[in-house]
Amino acid sequence: MLSKVLKSRSIRSSTQKLMRYKTTLSLSSTTTSYPTQHTTAQDEPYFTPSFIDNKFVKSDSTEWFDIHDPATNNVVSKVPQSTDAELEEAIASAHKAFPSWRDTSIIKRQGVAFKFAALLRENMDRIASVIVLEQGKTFVDAQGDVTRGLQVAEAACNITNDLKAESLEVSTDMETKMVREPLGVVASICPFNFPAMVPLWSLPLILVTGNTAVIKPSERVPGAAMIICELAAQAGVPPGVINIVHGKHATVNKLIEDPRIKALTFVGGDKAGKYIYEKGSALGKRVQANLGAKNHLVVLPDAPKQQFINALNGAAFGAAGQRCMAISVLVTVGKTREWIEDVAKDASKLITGSGFDKSSDLGPLINPESLTKAESIIEDSVKAGANLVLDGRGFRPDDAKFAKGNFLAPTILTGIKPGMRAYDEEIFAPVLSVVNVDTIDEAIELINNNPYGNGVSLFTQSGAYAQYFTKRIDVGQVGINVPIPVPLPMFSFTGSRGSFLGDLNFYGKAGITFLTKPKTITAAWKVQSIADDEILKPSTSMPIQQ
Repeated sequence: MLSKVLKSRSIRSSTQKLMRYKTTLSLSSTTTSYPTQHTTAQDEPYFTPSFIDNKFVKSDSTEWFDIHDPATNNVVSKVPQSTDAELEEAIASAHKAFPSWRDTSIIKRQGVAFKFAALLRENMDRIASVIVLEQGKTFVDAQGDVTRGLQVAEAACNITNDLKAESLEVSTDMETKMVREPLGVVASICPFNFPAMVPLWSLPLILVTGNTAVIKPSERVPGAAMIICELAAQAGVPPGVINIVHGKHATVNKLIEDPRIKALTFVGGDKAGKYIYEKGSALGKRVQANLGAKNHLVVLPDAPKQQFINALNGAAFGAAGQRCMAISVLVTVGKTREWIEDVAKDASKLITGSGFDKSSDLGPLINPESLTKAESIIEDSVKAGANLVLDGRGFRPDDAKFAKGNFLAPTILTGIKPGMRAYDEEIFAPVLSVVNVDTIDEAIELINNNPYGNGVSLFTQSGAYAQYFTKRIDVGQVGINVPIPVPLPMFSFTGSRGSFLGDLNFYGKAGITFLTKPKTITAAWKVQSIADDEILKPSTSMPIQQ
């Protein structure tokens, strides 16, 4: 059980002005007590609450979605489609809390950020366990999910340096100062594949910059976000500053359309991201949207072979390929095409299984639909001429309780070309497509012609080739002998082209700029005395200061 009923309490609806009775819930997991194994079909699913005014509240909704454990497909939880009244209540709470939180001193907000980061670290295994249960990752990978979010939370503690104003004496006795102020209510729409990291890409910076938040976690994996918000409240975040709502299209449309929400952050698929960006921008909101990806790894003949193979297989098949930065295309240059047999041999040794099993290297896909899609892409690409070097379809762990799990073992396709589904579509599964070229220039041309621009990697021992490659490649995040080149949060996540919509990327300096607006203040303080007989006259000409 992740939640339990505490009591019923009366609250006043901000829209209906009526007294309603709400059931208050409490998260049953704690820092030291959390799931360590899969539930059974007989276990009662827990209710995923909303989070409003620092309280967990059971929804009044009549529409609930089942959350399945991907390893067993047993229902572990139910998450609501938040009602119109609940959505209104959450947004109104964030809107009401904004003036007070904005006016809270930056030192106090920084102090809350320090406590929040410490609580995240303390509760890392607790959050990871819920990710394993709802999302299917291996426990170690789930810990990494939390760690990458924690790093943003720790970087946010530097806000007293990052948010300093700029000032200049622009003329005699005149000074201009530029400050950055918070926007207001920020809505964060999160994906299923990183239940902790993506909410934490935005939430710590939302807090320290003086904004308030309405978060919509994926309806498939909301548990981690619930714990994160509980920890924020424990750290001293006042009621209303953070709120969580749930649901699908109706919830997203409300967040886009409500005029009290000033900015939208989104990570997810192309279709939803383009819709949110276009509609939100048309309504005058700031929007940052990370979309799909097709990340390539290029290997040159001088690369250390085993180092390359280890890095490739980890980046291609880790998290069951369900990363926006997963390496889904290997580009072999020249004779490195002969290394594919060794790549497949090592990939076949990776263990697919339960995320709670310490021996597992990768877990299941998120749902049966994702498995069906991946298998369809594999089949269609083989029909189009691809070669199936390693086939992970039909895999089932030995334990019978995983017979209905969404498992796909590492799969490798060679002979892939643009135009095949395996190359053109984001598979989001442990499927590696191999493209052979003769030169580094052909590799660069192939990658630059792909519509996506999230990440790319080059493996080589040549500094000259590395320099040549980085100057000519049109991708936002480049790794040299680094398979997943996501920068630490003192920089920003700089996906580009078809992988990102907006002008300012997530976290880092760009993230702070996205969440704040500039204000310039020009002040004149005349210190010279004015003669008693001097006559002051208004000037109607353009001011020219000297």
